[in-house]
Order: sequence, then C-alpha cells, then structure tokens
Amino acid sequence: MDPIINQIGIKDVEFGTDVQIVQPVNLYGCRIGSHVFIGPFVEIQRNSRIGDHTRIQSHSFICELVSIGESCFIAHGVMFINDTFSTGGPAGRQGQAWKPTVVGSHVSIGSNATILPVSICDHVVIGAGAVVTKDITLPGYYAGNPARLIKEKP
Repeated sequence: MDPIINQIGIKDVEFGTDVQIVQPVNLYGCRIGSHVFIGPFVEIQRNSRIGDHTRIQSHSFICELVSIGESCFIAHGVMFINDTFSTGGPAGRQGQAWKPTVVGSHVSIGSNATILPVSICDHVVIGAGAVVTKDITLPGYYAGNPARLIKEKP
C-alpha cells in the first residue's frame, strides 16, 4: 500500500514586507510580520502570528495558537507546545483542549528551550534548554527546568 504524502511548504500565509525565508519550511495559515527572518526546517502552524523584526532560527516548531511579539529572537530548535495532555493523553485532531501561548516583544529564547502554553512579558531572555511552565510577568533572565528568574532586567 502506498503512503499518503502531504506536502505543505508555504500555504495560506499572510506576509508583511521584506520577509526572508530559507527553505525547506512548513508555513501554513499563519501571519508573518514585516522584516522577519525564518531559517530552514521551521514549521509555523495555522492561527499563529509572528511580529515585525523577529528572527526564527532553524529547526524551531511554532504550533497553533502561538503569538510572538516584535523584535524577538527564537534560537535553533525551540519548541512551542499547545497541548498539556490535560485529559491524560493528546487533545486529538481538533485540538479542543489546546491552549494559547503569548510571547511579548523584545524576547530572546535560547536554543532547545521548550515553551508550554504560557504568557511571557516584554524584555525577557530565556536560557538555552530552559522549560517554561508558568507565566513570566517580570522582565529578566530565566533559565532551568522549570525556568526560574536568574536576574531582573534593569
């Protein structure tokens, strides 16, 4: 039996001006602001938004319901999660139990960080490998698993 092969590529995306994309990528049903860079092997799913002047490095995954502000930096291999398995397993294909993530502006997220459904305020740096499990409401530097405030921003 032959496999079913789905090829997305770039489909139904609203782009701002001066966007740079390095293929291969999967971008579909999302909104990408102006002056954005998207590296290779990135997936940005529907109902997600990327703000102006944001850079997304290779191998990052931005699932549905993620909003990233302006002038952000998403390093290599950052994973956003929208399903907390609150029912004891995956939410299913329709995603009724999926939750949104909101990242403010001027936020930098280090390589291989994992971001659960949270809200992150402006002017935050998240260290490489950190796991953000709770809202971040104070500008500063966060690291660890779970991510904790290391130093407040002046």
